[in-house]
Amino acid sequence: MVLHKGTSTDPDRKSGANPMYVGAYPALAAGIRLPHERLAEDPLPPDTALQLVRDELMLDGNARLNLATFVTTWMEPQARELMAECVDKNMIDKDEYPQTAELERRCVNILADLWHAPEPTEVMGCSTTGSSEACMLAGMALKRRWSKLGRTGKPNLVMGANVQVCWEKFCEYWEVEPRLVPMDGDRFHLTADEAIARCDENTIGVVAILGSTFDGSYEPVAEIAAALDGLKDRSGWDIPVHVDGASGAMIAPFLDPDLVWDFRLARVASINTSGHKYGLVYPGVGWVLWRDKAALPDELVFNVNYLGGDMPTFALNFSRPGAEVAAQYYTFVRLGREGFRAVQQASRDVATQLADGIAGLGPFELLTRGDQLPVFAFTTKADVEGFDVFDVSRRLRERGWLVPAYTFPEHRTDLAVLRIVVRNGFTHDLADLLLDDLRRLLPELDHRPGRRTAFHH
Repeated sequence: MVLHKGTSTDPDRKSGANPMYVGAYPALAAGIRLPHERLAEDPLPPDTALQLVRDELMLDGNARLNLATFVTTWMEPQARELMAECVDKNMIDKDEYPQTAELERRCVNILADLWHAPEPTEVMGCSTTGSSEACMLAGMALKRRWSKLGRTGKPNLVMGANVQVCWEKFCEYWEVEPRLVPMDGDRFHLTADEAIARCDENTIGVVAILGSTFDGSYEPVAEIAAALDGLKDRSGWDIPVHVDGASGAMIAPFLDPDLVWDFRLARVASINTSGHKYGLVYPGVGWVLWRDKAALPDELVFNVNYLGGDMPTFALNFSRPGAEVAAQYYTFVRLGREGFRAVQQASRDVATQLADGIAGLGPFELLTRGDQLPVFAFTTKADVEGFDVFDVSRRLRERGWLVPAYTFPEHRTDLAVLRIVVRNGFTHDLADLLLDDLRRLLPELDHRPGRRTAFHH
């Protein structure tokens, strides 16, 4: 999470709220002052507190128009109702909420089936707060498996420079050397040759991404696994693969069933996904599965005597609400395979159509077109000098559209792009409105470089 420092605001700022918020006594609103550094002395009526906080939240962007985030921003009213009913259940209290624990187990089984686990009964898996925690757990298992080999060098992890920042955090927190494959030319993600070139006896694993956050492309998991098979034959180094399927692991099973990337590859030891991305659930829930018990060392699993029951756990967090797990199971019940296929296909159709429309405007060049993840990146053509992607992002924000502009990592920092993430709820009609706004603002753009804002992927 973001770290915040305590800062002082103007101690002389005036008090006072909308007089209509306090019901029968409008004059009382003059003394209301929202707390910034310390609690107020007196309570407020719940309706007044609700409206005051709502007023400040109006300054947030519209989540449905946020084309930067992969996170689900729309669920059915029935799902929201179910989540409200389960928000007070502590997910860790398996003995107190056994049926919530059972729903979690069923979700793990469903994912094991989707990802072609060779022996579903042998799969180990759990829910997490999101893919970041799931990746940390998978990385810990990789490091522990490597440490049991008796190697004496510093452990390293091979991955592309396009990985989500949680992998760099894992390496820093658990003292693993990150071996990042830089982008080069038109190669924007990890390839088999580049991965193998950085492996040695101290490599704890290779991370392959099924759906890069930079451009929506799939990394060639099967090619990477085959190259590692060949490396084992030559050197004896048996290096596992972890598939970071934060987004693609809930797309490929339905839209790309013939793509081999999952537990069908013997070298894939573990897979994670975000239930709150293309798993179609509000944040935060993620999942991580290991192909069998051998892939998850026993010593990492703690058996806790908690609230009257013996409970095996592997997590960085402990208490968290059961609402998101219940919502994930609801989504599995609600959609089934065909429903998931229809929803994800709709998102891909919108993405590819919108990408084609943007390419047709003239000034833009596509890097990807949304035919893997329903995500695509584009930049301005070389002969466009009057504006850049940052100008476009800023002007779209004036109409409410949140479209991030950012530069690529080291070795391709010269490349600045815009990226659009299409999620369930972003329809063809909304895409047409975005395209109309983009078409309308192009004649108004000139070379007015604005402030470059940070990008969080």
